Amino acid sequence: MGVLFVFSLALFSGAITSGLGYIVWYTVLPRLSSSLASASQLLVPLMAALAAAWLINEAITLHLVIAAALMLGGIGLVLSGRHRHRQRTL
Repeated sequence: MGVLFVFSLALFSGAITSGLGYIVWYTVLPRLSSSLASASQLLVPLMAALAAAWLINEAITLHLVIAAALMLGGIGLVLSGRHRHRQRTL
């Protein structure tokens, strides 16, 4: 197989998966609050790293584990603050 053919397949599959991702995201987005939408966008790099570890056997390093814990902790703080804010306004 030629390099150009393989490159074309990779480009095409990337465009399709990105397009499907955008379709799903913009379908769900109107149903989310702004804080939940912004917090969920912060998970994208973590999901990509975990998908790489699962699909192509990328190494799960201590650096990745620490980064994931910090990301999830920050998102947890955002969501818990959102929950507390809602309870005060009720």
